Amino acid sequence: MVTTMNDDLFVPDVIRDPYTYFARLREEDPIHWNGKHGTWIVTRYDDVLWLVRHPELFSNRVPQREQYPPIDESDLDLQQIVNRFFFDFLVYQDPPKHTEMRKQVHAYLTPKAMERLRPSIQSIIEDLLDKAEAKGRMDLQQDFAMALPLLVIAHLMGLPNQDRKFIQEQLAPKLLYMSRGEGNRMQMLCQGIRELRAYFAPIVAERVANPGEDLLSVLARGEKSGAYTRDQVVANAILLLVAGYNTTGDLICNGTLAFLRHPEQWEAFKRDPTQASRLAIEECLRYDSPQKTVTRMATDDIQMRDGKVIRKLDRVRWVIASANRDPEQFPEPNAFDIKRNPNAHLSFGAGIHYCVGATLTRVESAEAFKALAVRFPNLRLEEEQPKYQPSVSFRTINGMPVAWK
Repeated sequence: MVTTMNDDLFVPDVIRDPYTYFARLREEDPIHWNGKHGTWIVTRYDDVLWLVRHPELFSNRVPQREQYPPIDESDLDLQQIVNRFFFDFLVYQDPPKHTEMRKQVHAYLTPKAMERLRPSIQSIIEDLLDKAEAKGRMDLQQDFAMALPLLVIAHLMGLPNQDRKFIQEQLAPKLLYMSRGEGNRMQMLCQGIRELRAYFAPIVAERVANPGEDLLSVLARGEKSGAYTRDQVVANAILLLVAGYNTTGDLICNGTLAFLRHPEQWEAFKRDPTQASRLAIEECLRYDSPQKTVTRMATDDIQMRDGKVIRKLDRVRWVIASANRDPEQFPEPNAFDIKRNPNAHLSFGAGIHYCVGATLTRVESAEAFKALAVRFPNLRLEEEQPKYQPSVSFRTINGMPVAWK
């Protein structure tokens, strides 16, 4: 049985180092009831994989109950607006609706199509690094890691070039408050929802009337086929924009941090970045995954290990960050080894909810790491201890100054 342990997942020590905290849970109480957050915490690899592969038992449509950390009392009405908006997202659907909606996007984001996109990604990377090179330093998060995926997804959607800086700096960051701990986060979320809806609504209307070959037109055709409503087209355009921007940006930041904290691995990668990148990307995903946890709701009573019973309608939060460092699955799980093989991490999920943008993320991050290795072989951190956003769901560094001269 677990010994005395703080259930507050937002305390600074857990935000900074979730791995030590969840390792203890994995060892002492792998199916843990967290009373503070009102959710089961599942930490072992085998259990997480089993849960991921049984979507019929764990629904995506998780009702929002009492928020923790608490939101401002005056913002309770805003929470309902946020809930209704999120429930239009593809990722919050269950079969058969999920299957129908996913099919539209999946047919566009194929490995062959993403491979054809590689030269465009390389060009975007070169432009970003050209701007940084003369300065001798940059904020890797803002100037590169977050800028790259946003520019790529905007390119895929056919959004106007002149809008992209505005989207990156003014619109997209507000939706990332969804998993943060500030008391006023519903205000920021609602503001972001209103502004992004206002931006996308006329563009979507034009794509419905005159579809092209871009990703936004794929969603627009989904409306004509009945797979999406107009609200769902707009909502999922926003989802694709923000999800790809956030998680890929986090992967590039977290992976770069891992490289620079393990100079022998960085040296090995630099010797042949093209050859090393395939396995290195998987290790970056495993070692410090962009997404720490996922939440679902039980659709029935479920018997788990150690006599634990997850009751119908209970919330369940499975911890990718813990499963990816389970010693039962990964030898020396706390070591960063870019030659690790096999590497069956769960950072992209599994089964019907396997990340639809996984191939795009791999191409973007591989090209990003290769370009950093070639252009800036002397890359170094300017701050040894990064600060992390107060989020239970995402592993997001809040600014990452680097230099190379």
